[in-house]
Amino acid sequence: MKDQKSAPLFEALEKFRKMRIVPFDVPGHKRGRGNPELVQLLGEKCVSLDVNSMKPLDDLCHPSSVIREAEALAAEAFGAANSFFMVGGTTSAVQSMILSCCKAGDKIIMPRNVHKSVINALILCGAIPVYVNPEVDNRLGISLGMEFEKIRQAVYDNPDAKAVFVNNPTYYGICSDLKSITELAHSRGMKVLVDEAHGTHFYFNENLPASAMSVGADMAAVSMHKSGGSLTQSSLLLLNKSVNCDYVRQIINLTQTTSASYLLMASLDVSRRNLALNGREAFGKVIEMAQYARDEINGLGDYYAYGVEMINKKSVFDFDVTKLAVYTRDLGLAGIEVYDILRDEYDIQIEFGDICNILAYVSIGDRIQDIERLVGALDDIRRLYKKDKSGMLETEYVTPKVTVPPRQAFYAEKISLPLRETEGKICTEFVMCYPPGIPIIAPGELITKEIIEYILYAKAKGCNIQGTEDFAVNNLNVLK
Repeated sequence: MKDQKSAPLFEALEKFRKMRIVPFDVPGHKRGRGNPELVQLLGEKCVSLDVNSMKPLDDLCHPSSVIREAEALAAEAFGAANSFFMVGGTTSAVQSMILSCCKAGDKIIMPRNVHKSVINALILCGAIPVYVNPEVDNRLGISLGMEFEKIRQAVYDNPDAKAVFVNNPTYYGICSDLKSITELAHSRGMKVLVDEAHGTHFYFNENLPASAMSVGADMAAVSMHKSGGSLTQSSLLLLNKSVNCDYVRQIINLTQTTSASYLLMASLDVSRRNLALNGREAFGKVIEMAQYARDEINGLGDYYAYGVEMINKKSVFDFDVTKLAVYTRDLGLAGIEVYDILRDEYDIQIEFGDICNILAYVSIGDRIQDIERLVGALDDIRRLYKKDKSGMLETEYVTPKVTVPPRQAFYAEKISLPLRETEGKICTEFVMCYPPGIPIIAPGELITKEIIEYILYAKAKGCNIQGTEDFAVNNLNVLK
């Protein structure tokens, strides 16, 4: 066992900061002296640690000392054989997983309700998705988990698939039967890749769903900056012993920067130490706060903050009780409308609002008084803004029809048409509300009347729609 009280990279940076090194290297602000406004914004200590790779501080592309030690400590803390510090966010980790397992023409089994980074990886490597469409909760309008029997059928129908990709948990807290899926995939010689962006905490409290590494999944992408407390854009890629870590490092280095931020890496190091030493207690408090919030919100009327009652051991095998997702449609308000009111009228910034729901992210930095302020604001909104819900869109997720592989469609000859004239055409770009970043439609998918109506409705309600070449999303690119 390694000393989890240690933070080797952070400690090396602290030692370096106390030395009187004259910088004739990059970055050009030279410990902030060349940019006083930056120092005023971030503070002298922060800017002085924004340094370049050098022998005492190691090199992320080929770590051999303090970064390697820090990554080894992270692997042990998360129960993995190896870990990599990622400074391009979990997007980079997800894409590295797929690029490590799939080449052009290879099949990968996955749900369609994946983050855009997954489909972007397919465009980069040319892999072919075999979608296992998730069930949809017709009341909440959200997609659920991957049912084991559907995965079993996809695995047997596609014995040449290289991997199975699983979201666990989803943004809404839905978990699949990851252990059974992993055992099935391995029995057929397939790797299991897990987007665990929203599941850092699974590793540090036994009252939460099973983590990817604990059930033997091959690789997992973990957003330490989401629930783990590190700086935005910092993430971990975890590997089990079934994966060649040296090859994965080569794959990572195809796309990851050669100028890694030591601020991001140090934040991973100290956050890992904090979770290893204090995570069980910290996430125990998060669980209690989230449940308190659910109980209070459900007592208001009209809102529905969902939880473990959704578990059916099929499409919802387990539920992440730290997720505070709230259905708002019974108020006559879309989630994005409640999101905007909370920010503009109550100075409360939640994670996102979509067509039917809001998500308030509860983590180790929250306090009970913050929860009470959120509950009070939601009570006010119910009293002041409630209206007739007739005419509202009833579903959050529209199951698309894939007709052309994503890479082929993305790079094909295309034309731009007004959105209302694209019905029946094949899309060559993404359209998504961000967050959560799950495409409404992706390259290679058939544009239907339902999808057009969804996009128009989301625009009208104020969702942040992106992914298209046309910034205003009035036109879509389609196959020529």
